[in-house]
Amino acid sequence: MSPDARTWTAITVTAAGCYAVKLLGLSVPAGLLERPLVKRLAALVPIALLAALTALQTFGTDKPGFTVDARAAGLAAAWVAVLLRAPFLVVIAAAVLVTAGLRALSGV
Repeated sequence: MSPDARTWTAITVTAAGCYAVKLLGLSVPAGLLERPLVKRLAALVPIALLAALTALQTFGTDKPGFTVDARAAGLAAAWVAVLLRAPFLVVIAAAVLVTAGLRALSGV
């Protein structure tokens, strides 16, 4: 199978999976969705997924182990901005500026 065929197969399978998940969500009874536990989980799952994605992208590499580089400093700057209750765009700008500045200084 050629790389192009594999790519289109992966896209097709992913699209079908997304459609199936959407249909599954529509088939859940409304009474189940009104339960307090389900509401609480629905509010917390996106936060947990975003935190996991952030940690993986910040500290993960293709090598086994844990990597601390300019991305970690950018994340720390964003964390400080959040603690100072800065607006969202300021938080993002702080992370970007610190990360870019450290990369520029280190030459990476």
